[in-house]
Amino acid sequence: MSSIAHVPQDPLPISRSRAPRTLGGQIIALVRANLFPSIPSSIATLLMLAVLGKACVSLWQWGVANAVWTVSGSDTSACRAVHGLGACWAVIPEKYRFILFGTYPFDEQWRPALAVAIFIALFAVSSRRSFWRKELILFWAAALVAIGLLMWGGILGMSFVTQDRWGGLPVTLILATFGLAFGFPLGILVALGRRSKLPAIRSLCVLYVELIRGVPLISLLFMASVMFPLFMPDGVNIDKLLRAQIAFILYAGAYLAEVVRGGLQAVPQGQYEAADAIGLSYWQKNALIVLPQAIRHVIPPLVNTFIAFFKDTSLVLIIGIFDLLTTAKTAIVDPAWQSFSVEVYVFVGVIYFVFCFAMSRYSRSLEAQQEAN
Repeated sequence: MSSIAHVPQDPLPISRSRAPRTLGGQIIALVRANLFPSIPSSIATLLMLAVLGKACVSLWQWGVANAVWTVSGSDTSACRAVHGLGACWAVIPEKYRFILFGTYPFDEQWRPALAVAIFIALFAVSSRRSFWRKELILFWAAALVAIGLLMWGGILGMSFVTQDRWGGLPVTLILATFGLAFGFPLGILVALGRRSKLPAIRSLCVLYVELIRGVPLISLLFMASVMFPLFMPDGVNIDKLLRAQIAFILYAGAYLAEVVRGGLQAVPQGQYEAADAIGLSYWQKNALIVLPQAIRHVIPPLVNTFIAFFKDTSLVLIIGIFDLLTTAKTAIVDPAWQSFSVEVYVFVGVIYFVFCFAMSRYSRSLEAQQEAN
């Protein structure tokens, strides 16, 4: 009988893992790994921090410490005394109504202000998923009708204001909102048309996209403003703002069509086959199965196109429409304020930034929701 020697087992090994780092330690480790991983990188980081610090100090001195905030009437002597050393923010309260509303009658400027508020409310409501119902279409229709009534007037005791008196932020929002609201459905239809099996429809959609994308937006606006009236019968005159709006819709539709087409190509072929297998029609297949997935794939490029399109509305300057940037340029024609254009452009830039930043943040929230689902 053989005996088996008993070998005593070692106790459980003690974990040698490090204690969890504190938040401060994690931040220090992250900064060291990304900004100071080596001597050359550390030198470059320190130089960039020095330049950034100097820029921040100079900006603070110009924009806050040495700035002039108010003046008495049209006396700009205080601003001229600090010109080059400090900003003259007094130009903003003096000219903001013209910058925002252009030559709209001064006593009636509450109407375009209310129209801008309706636009913002419309965007806020449309961004909430809980309001994505059929009633939202009615809300859009009612809001746009209300904006038109406010801007034109002629009813309910409001004086009639022709479109050549419109200007500023309301015109920018009208061009961008209507351009995107009508350009996006047009882009979807064109994207579907480019994938159609019917040669005539496919060729027509390809011709439209290549023609619009092959020329700059300025040329489209020039054609809409100058050339288009030449082809109209005598006595028929379409308003300049409406012609520019049509050009923006066609321009947006062409660019959005290519973005949506990229999303359609990203949808697996099995999704099409599954929709055909359960007997869905062409429009049911695209509306219920294909398009939701395609648009989900292209949310970032869609928002980039929206932001670029919103900023491109400033090009209507060349056809004499007073959008926000044009009214800002016109506001400093006054000799007393000509030297303070930087402050006006900073003010307008902040307005553009607020709208574009809001669109960017909204797209990020949509992406996060899609990833969570």
